[in-house]
Amino acid sequence: MTTLFAHGATIHLHRNDLPDGLSLGPVVAVDTETMGLDPRRDRLCLVQLSSGDGIAHLVQIAPPSLGGRGQDCPNLKALLADPATLKLFHFARFDIAVLRHVLGVETRPVWCTKIASKLTRTFTDRHGLKDLCRDLLGIEVSKQQQSSDWGAPDLSPDQLAYAAADVLHLHALKARLEGLLAREGRTALAEACFAFLPARAALDLLGFDDPDIFAH
Repeated sequence: MTTLFAHGATIHLHRNDLPDGLSLGPVVAVDTETMGLDPRRDRLCLVQLSSGDGIAHLVQIAPPSLGGRGQDCPNLKALLADPATLKLFHFARFDIAVLRHVLGVETRPVWCTKIASKLTRTFTDRHGLKDLCRDLLGIEVSKQQQSSDWGAPDLSPDQLAYAAADVLHLHALKARLEGLLAREGRTALAEACFAFLPARAALDLLGFDDPDIFAH
């Protein structure tokens, strides 16, 4: 395990799986970094997790050609599938799909800050993580490393700090968005959307994203 301290956060980098015995609590923020935006084509490189305590756990997943263990991530997979642990995402649809495709695990139950934002912040079309952190938390999040090479065997400190930032603020965003959902009377609708996300991801992997079967 490699440990990095950046911007007041503690970042632990693990290889291929979470360590045995690690407990991240009942609500775990999760994000992924991949080689692109097609979950059927692009390699999963990194999975980030945080319990909202200022600590991020990053799991680097090497490809088989570099000694990676492929789908053998038992601790990570157990957490993702654990029905007692809520997995908190921003744009869960993509992350759930790539985790299912690469690790063969159905991630549930889930909560998505992007969907919650779209259901409540209808006065804007800005629902990116950077926008939510700025508008709801007053925090500026850099996206400078978003398009960097996540498949590199050695990730830079800037890459690790960027990846960690994608999960460190999700718990605080969830708390703010839960209030907005309640205020607008859309909590039940949001929960129904969250419950459907694993099925939506499965449809994407089968090619039903284009054309979308829910389109006219």
